[in-house]
Amino acid sequence: MSVENSATSNNTFFNEGVTGKWIQFIHQLQDDICYALEACDGQAKFIEDAWERPEGGGGKTRVLSNGNLFEKGGVNTSIVFGDVTDLMRTQLKINGDKWFACGLSLVIHPHNPYVPTVHCNYRMFQLYNASGETIDRWFGGGTDLTPCYLFEEDAKHFHQTYKNACDQFDLSFYPDFKKVCDDYFVNTHRNNERRGIGGIFYDYKKPSTEKNIECWFGLAKVAGYAFMEAYIPIVEKRKHLSYTAENKYWQEIRRGRYTEFNLVNDRGTIFGLKTNGRTESILMSLPPTVRFDYNYQPIPGSEEDKLLQACLHPIDWIKSSTNMSEDD
Repeated sequence: MSVENSATSNNTFFNEGVTGKWIQFIHQLQDDICYALEACDGQAKFIEDAWERPEGGGGKTRVLSNGNLFEKGGVNTSIVFGDVTDLMRTQLKINGDKWFACGLSLVIHPHNPYVPTVHCNYRMFQLYNASGETIDRWFGGGTDLTPCYLFEEDAKHFHQTYKNACDQFDLSFYPDFKKVCDDYFVNTHRNNERRGIGGIFYDYKKPSTEKNIECWFGLAKVAGYAFMEAYIPIVEKRKHLSYTAENKYWQEIRRGRYTEFNLVNDRGTIFGLKTNGRTESILMSLPPTVRFDYNYQPIPGSEEDKLLQACLHPIDWIKSSTNMSEDD
């Protein structure tokens, strides 16, 4: 879907330079990530489903399934806009006349339980007054890892990659965004159990004198492209590990936790459904198979329990030992 096809001749959403550059970046990032994942898998190819939203805008949903490595995955982009509704004002606390949102979102679910699931999202949101003038703008995004089995060296690699990305802009970003990630991707109804081992996450970052548009735009670019460096080496390292039916069983238990978070707590899912977003694209993130066993508990001290404990007690992975928990 081209920018020209997305916009009517009398709208203002794509006239600003920042908006056009952001759209171009998001589409290029989608292309580059898809190419990298296809090369990594060696078999699966993304199928593109271009769609339009009656209220304004559309997107490119790209999905793959049953590859050599990846059981299900999607790398989606969307450019959507419309009128600010009463529902958005009351439930989403958004005030203005019109809104615009553009971003990329991906989720990859591997076959092998030793290869982690990964999620990535980077977006820009703008509000306009009745005259079509931009009255507010903010950036958000992040990337987080959801393993079923814990390899400390993989966790360190993933987090170090994003620390390196964040440090290019502000040394406070990584520790701040790491904590936000740990506190956001959590099933509070399960004793604050995180869905994975985190990464970075930030939201509602508005340009200011201290951190201008170039800062937040630049962070999204660097962090967005860091996805390949952070994730693909982990896939390559773990893809040949043999696994059992019991390992797959545990993977489906953990996928159940992933599903719970996405359906109950995820703000992106809620926003999409409340703004008449495309359901198939929104729920693309859900894993293909899950388990919801009653009161399932891993054996204490097992590899499965090791992962669970890391989800219950977030760890500072930049430090050298998993015994060093942020909760200590």
